[in-house]
Amino acid sequence: MKSSLTKTLITGVSGLVAASAFLATPAYAAAGDTLKTVKERGSLLCSGHNGSYPPFTMVTDDNKWSGYDVDYCRALSTAIFGSDENLKMVPVSWAQRFPSLQSGDLDVVIKATGWTMGRDTELGIQFSMPYFYGGTMVMMPKEIGNKPEDLEGGSMCANAGTSTERLAANFFKSRGIKVEMITFEKSEETRAAYFAGRCDSFVGWGPNLAVTRQSAKDPSMHVIMDPPMAMEPESAAMRQGDDNWVDIVNWMFFATWIAEEKGITSANVDEHKKNPGDTTVAKLLGVDKGIGERLGLSDDWAYNVIKAVGNSAEIFARNMGKDSVYKLERGPNALWSEGGVNVAPILD
Repeated sequence: MKSSLTKTLITGVSGLVAASAFLATPAYAAAGDTLKTVKERGSLLCSGHNGSYPPFTMVTDDNKWSGYDVDYCRALSTAIFGSDENLKMVPVSWAQRFPSLQSGDLDVVIKATGWTMGRDTELGIQFSMPYFYGGTMVMMPKEIGNKPEDLEGGSMCANAGTSTERLAANFFKSRGIKVEMITFEKSEETRAAYFAGRCDSFVGWGPNLAVTRQSAKDPSMHVIMDPPMAMEPESAAMRQGDDNWVDIVNWMFFATWIAEEKGITSANVDEHKKNPGDTTVAKLLGVDKGIGERLGLSDDWAYNVIKAVGNSAEIFARNMGKDSVYKLERGPNALWSEGGVNVAPILD
């Protein structure tokens, strides 16, 4: 049986930029402008990472992007253009993602980004429904201990400009535990500093910490504090004021959930399109018209997404689950029918 720690690790929470990272006057988008701009440009500008943040955003040895978040960028490009060949991944740091979005250097941020009230109300940012849930956790050498109190007077590595940094600081301060926070701009720098002994601990997102621990010379010598310090929903971020663009991004996520619920995969989607099992499947795959016109897309956009990228189970399995090197469990990121929290709205 899997331990509660293993189950919690896979739900880990991403590094997130604090609201103070971007204080410029928000730029608001007129209704429908983003889709029009993307189509006229002929490409979708989606957030990458200035380095590697497995299993969400990575660059392979042959200079190709991969990862859980990258697959959803691919899905969005496919929904719009019918192919992910029009996708342009833009490498940005945690702190750069919101300024880049506001300046138009990005069309959407799909980058392990937490939905917070400050970002929602102060930065001119609008969020999709959460597509991933997870917890902020701390990893430390086994010899130090496994409890918050064991870090008294010690230090902690963190990614600069993220909410994990802020959440950890609040967590330890509220318990009267003094911990020095040492921050780094790049995730690779944070991991290297921890393993070099420059910090006594490492605060981060559960799945990324699980992956990081596996890269240690002896993973058994590192423990991850359980339960999490906080849980947080991860959402796509867009410029405020373009409801149609938010709808497109939301239904892109929902389409992969509905496909999983209906047993539609990249391998059998053509079969389902030829013989839809019910009206929902017929609508989803464009056999019955309407799913595209409402959003300014073609009626086969969801079919194209499923054919190219797969359903939500395939995306998870490929990047961090059973078909990956990480073998992590889905936990709350499964469908409601499988014990998770993902529930798609009704497709009518």
